[in-house]
Amino acid sequence: MQFQEIIAHLGKTAKNNSLSQKPSLNPHLKGVAAIDKADSNLISYVEGGKFKTMIATTKADALILPPDETLQNQALVRDIAWIATPNPRLLFSRVISLYYQPFKPLPSIHPSAVVHFDTSIGQDVHIGANVVIQAGVTIGDRVTIHPNVVIYPEVNLGNDTILHANCTIHERTQIGSGCVIHSGAAIGSEGFGFVPTATGWYKMEQSGYTVLEDGVEIGCNSAVDRPAVGETRIGRNTKLDNLVQIGHGCQIGKNCAMASQVGLAGGAIIGNGVMLGGQVGVANQVTVGDRVIATGQTGITSNVSSGEMVSGMPHMPSRLYRKLFVMYKRLPDMYQMYKESKKQT
Repeated sequence: MQFQEIIAHLGKTAKNNSLSQKPSLNPHLKGVAAIDKADSNLISYVEGGKFKTMIATTKADALILPPDETLQNQALVRDIAWIATPNPRLLFSRVISLYYQPFKPLPSIHPSAVVHFDTSIGQDVHIGANVVIQAGVTIGDRVTIHPNVVIYPEVNLGNDTILHANCTIHERTQIGSGCVIHSGAAIGSEGFGFVPTATGWYKMEQSGYTVLEDGVEIGCNSAVDRPAVGETRIGRNTKLDNLVQIGHGCQIGKNCAMASQVGLAGGAIIGNGVMLGGQVGVANQVTVGDRVIATGQTGITSNVSSGEMVSGMPHMPSRLYRKLFVMYKRLPDMYQMYKESKKQT
């Protein structure tokens, strides 16, 4: 694909782009790569300070750059074609889509699939090998169900949703349109509900519902539990990484992102646009406001107001945490100074 062809494809989605007008800069591009790994005939992008110096050494024939004339001139000096945009990473993701599309099987039902007669199946649906679908399930149009998926009774799947191999959708789960459930994930599994008694634990049945709104994506081996009563809900366009645990009765807003090994205890309430780094833990019944950012390994033990950035265990404002961490690293020296001062008294 010629560089100018790529520009034409991107023209409808990439606004305020500028392009080198030098006629000779129209390389044939065979694919995409990271800037430090790119070879000739590939396109890459620059975002962030540490990658700017790589313009001088990259072998890429084309780059997506920020609106920075210095960087653009550096590319021109090396005869590298470029396009500029305020969000290079977003534009690069659109270029990837020109070269790669995920595997999508054709509509069909594999002979080895076990589909209960009381199942409603929409148009252009693919049901793979060894899939088991139980009674009362509703499947929307253009849904893809990869091999070995198990769907319990009374599940609803919205249009264009994808269930990857070996995931499990438990009873009473409602999944919206355009959702993606990756391999090994368990959606709507029983919440951790046990009541202590004098003779041991009494199991509280989890009779509630699990609801995933449109555009939710759940990573591999993650679990979203259903509650004893009521519902566990994940808001529209929220993305969960691999190995994330969502406890029973949690309420998660829209456009959130949670990295690997995040764990939410039961009843946690997460606002809109929240970002939780890897291994963040949120305690039972805690409320996290809109647009909160929690850095990796933060332990959120009490409510967090909207717009805050928190770190540490227990959580605190990230700015304070950084100051305390600097002091923490100096404790050995400070202790040695203390011992020396004690000797002099």
